[in-house]
Amino acid sequence: MTGSLNIVILGLSLSSSWGNGHATTYRALIRGLNAERHRVSFLERDVPWYASNRDLPQPDFCRLIYYGDVSEMFENHAGLISAADAVIVGSYVPSGVTVIDAVAALRPRRLCFYDIDTPVTLAKLDRDDEEYLARRQLPIFDTYFSFSGGDVLTRLERDYGARRALALYCSVDATRYRATGEAFRWDLGYLGTYSPDRQPTLERLLIEPARRLPHLKFAVAGPQYPQHINWPSNVERIEHLPPADHASFYSRQRFTLNVTRSDMIAAGWSPSVRLFEAAACGTPIISDAWRGLDELFSENDAIIIARRSEDVVGNLTTMTATDRRALASAAQATVMQRHTSEVRAQELVAALGELPEGVRDTRSTPQPISA
Repeated sequence: MTGSLNIVILGLSLSSSWGNGHATTYRALIRGLNAERHRVSFLERDVPWYASNRDLPQPDFCRLIYYGDVSEMFENHAGLISAADAVIVGSYVPSGVTVIDAVAALRPRRLCFYDIDTPVTLAKLDRDDEEYLARRQLPIFDTYFSFSGGDVLTRLERDYGARRALALYCSVDATRYRATGEAFRWDLGYLGTYSPDRQPTLERLLIEPARRLPHLKFAVAGPQYPQHINWPSNVERIEHLPPADHASFYSRQRFTLNVTRSDMIAAGWSPSVRLFEAAACGTPIISDAWRGLDELFSENDAIIIARRSEDVVGNLTTMTATDRRALASAAQATVMQRHTSEVRAQELVAALGELPEGVRDTRSTPQPISA
């Protein structure tokens, strides 16, 4: 596809990274699109929990539009949606089923779904939970872009009726995520919102090593952790870390820890944006194990895969600085070649260019709009 595209994205949030991983994913992708001279408008529902925690209220790389409810959005912005070269609806959009039906009724040139939560989405659909996407709607989309790759793409087409499922992994803006040169403050750090299914792994791979290594320093950054967690005295808690501070956080760690949601582990091929961010900053990564990880980063050459507390303790206490730097350099090279925002934007545009405009015979009958 040649020329500048006009793309409309309806996503969970661009303005606030509080308690969600969507904002940083969208920011990187849209910055990449902007660098390639494509125009993006992002429609975000104005909700109080993000409104009070906005760390990017007015981006300079796209047009960000807030709306109060679904009816208001379509009353004010139906023309914008209809005129777009491509419309992309994201996962976890409030009133997502209604939004998708209403967008489909406008017959945009290309209509796609970007699932930043694919394994969670499929698990919800299997339980007949249609919080933001109905099973009947999967064939509506020209392309179903998925946060997860591998076997998940086959399942989306074979079992769920997606016309065309493609992996669109998260990415990193390499101009913002790079080593800051600051002195080390922590031996191992972790960045992530509290999740009950991740907590046992965090206990095993960070909290227990902190207990065993009281002379070392650890950090856990992210909101919503319960008060009852018994943090060792050498674990520093940071309630919220805005994206502008991520590079500094990674750069001050000797190692960083990656912990994966259980649905993502079950699906495989679901890299967190934190992996790419840390690697871009030149921070060595210790990660839990899941299928497909070794296809992204070579184990022991570009990443350490830990299954037990002892694995973490051993690497923190025995790996030399030279080996640490080699590990980090290998991961960084992989990210710079395959997972930057510019690379991901080019993949998206290429995929959109392969689509015919406005051929959607299998779309469902649109439903009435309600807030």
